[in-house]
Amino acid sequence: MSGKEGTGGFRKRKHDNFPHGHRREEKDNINSSSVIIMSFKLFQLELDTRHDKYERLVKLSRDITIESKRTIFLLHRITSAPNREEILTESEAKLDVVRQKIKQVAQELIGEDMYQFHRAISPGLQEYVEAVSFQYFIKTRSLVSIEEINKQLIFIEEDKEEETKVSSDCPKSQHHSWSLKVTPVDYLLGVADLTGELMRMCINSVGNGDIDTPFELSQFLRQIHDGFSYIGNTGPYEVSKKLYTLKQSLAKVENACYTLKVRGSEIPKHMLADVFSSKTEIIDQEDGLS
Repeated sequence: MSGKEGTGGFRKRKHDNFPHGHRREEKDNINSSSVIIMSFKLFQLELDTRHDKYERLVKLSRDITIESKRTIFLLHRITSAPNREEILTESEAKLDVVRQKIKQVAQELIGEDMYQFHRAISPGLQEYVEAVSFQYFIKTRSLVSIEEINKQLIFIEEDKEEETKVSSDCPKSQHHSWSLKVTPVDYLLGVADLTGELMRMCINSVGNGDIDTPFELSQFLRQIHDGFSYIGNTGPYEVSKKLYTLKQSLAKVENACYTLKVRGSEIPKHMLADVFSSKTEIIDQEDGLS
């Protein structure tokens, strides 16, 4: 008899010691109203409720990600569109839709520890930070702070039932407030993703004949890179992982600035975008080989 057969035979003999009829009798003898059974039913209900909430938060995070990406795509049109203010107004309306989704997340997290559900909402918050910081840079040419982002995520709503009952004798109405704070890690990861959008903005600007924007973006990206370099390997793993992508974006922008400065007079403006796109492909291939 082989070892495998011996093991199977042992398992069979072991199970024979517990006949199925004896198990059914044990199940029938269980008192469903006992304290232990009731406690486990409460645990089951609590876990099911938590899992359902987690799934709802994942769906909301996906919606936030999709709407934030649409806002970023809209903002990229600003390099070629003449109606700059109209695009900024439309992007603000889209971000208001995103904030309404974040408000639903804040309502789901009332009385809960946010960090227990952080993995469910983190991708959406990172994409929202990227969209807000991109819009803020286009407006002010600076980086939005985490305090400014969190200030926009405080939602105050008056109770409509109380408003209908308000009279001259009772001028006060109840207010409901919800808030959700972006964590420092989500903020850093969103800013790191912003550098990729700024790199695309640089290439698009050059293609439209704007020669000043690449140098401005290069200086801004260097400052962000210096800030991330201070963190180094001491920060979270995700942040150090994003640092590699940030270096790639900075290298592409600096390469564009070098080409404009040294060979800008040699290349016609309508061909600059093709030159930069081919050079960025070469940089990507070299990074893949290294």
